[in-house]
Amino acid sequence: MSDKVKVTIDGITVEVEPGTSILNAARQIGGDIVPPAMCYYSKLEGSGGKCRTCIVKVSKGSEKDPRPMPKLVASCRTTVMDGMEVQNITSPEVLEARSGVVEILLINHPLDCPVCDQAGECDLQNLTYEHGLQKTRYEFERRTFDRIDIGDKIQLHMNRCILCYRCVFLADQITEQRVHGVLNRGDHSEISTYIQQAVDNDFSGNVIDVCPVGALTDKTFRFRNRVWFTKPIDAHRDCPTCSGKVTLWYKGENVLRVTARKDVYGEVEAFICNTCRFEKKQTSDWVLEQPTHISDASVIASNHYETMQPLPVIQVNLKLQQANKIELEKTSKF
Repeated sequence: MSDKVKVTIDGITVEVEPGTSILNAARQIGGDIVPPAMCYYSKLEGSGGKCRTCIVKVSKGSEKDPRPMPKLVASCRTTVMDGMEVQNITSPEVLEARSGVVEILLINHPLDCPVCDQAGECDLQNLTYEHGLQKTRYEFERRTFDRIDIGDKIQLHMNRCILCYRCVFLADQITEQRVHGVLNRGDHSEISTYIQQAVDNDFSGNVIDVCPVGALTDKTFRFRNRVWFTKPIDAHRDCPTCSGKVTLWYKGENVLRVTARKDVYGEVEAFICNTCRFEKKQTSDWVLEQPTHISDASVIASNHYETMQPLPVIQVNLKLQQANKIELEKTSKF
């Protein structure tokens, strides 16, 4: 006899383990019915319930109690019950509420996507494209913060932060001692440290990967290129500190940045150390595996071919060099 419970999401039924959240049940189905998530991170215990973008409508509580839940609920924090029926994209009420949540997230967010390094792989950009309004109703002055360095290679743009707490949970759970967090309260809340440059541990760079917006950026990559002009390649090395499995982002023959590998939901598969992230940016440091699979819906997929031939490193074109040499000799005679 199966111990699994059945839940129906947007008319699709799936069997999941007891204790599974609605969000993770939807992820087992996949596709468009998966609610967006800006704060939930499956690998960070305690995450979720902050941004409210994953709200859904429970039209039937369970077989034993078929009454609907009176309000929309956060799918990342709500456990499925046997016989539960959930509406996500099939509910106009959910879509309207999600649009309101996005409007709130954008109240203080600056319109700096053209210069933000997160552009092209930003969850908030995707959410705004799907649910955002053309203009804001907010009439008050936006709060602003100065950019600060919270580590020698990490810069914090608090103006962009949506207080998802991912970086705080990450520092709590994979580092020996957390030295940054949420300071102040209410609309004065901010992610910061009491002493600048204080974030200094071998896994601190992972806060860049878990940040869903461009609040935490890699100082070694800032303004060097747009992400859709680079070519991501899966690679690995024998690292004594971490798994050594990464994604290299090439521009021509240069590795512009190194990130941890991410799954289809943008979550890191295995956190990497700062040595792999910041100090190993030569092709000779790595064993290249294969081009990183990019969803066709992503702007990064533009001009991205999943083949290792030719390699992402610029090949020496001897024929072209010879032609240029002959042309140069011709022009030098005049």
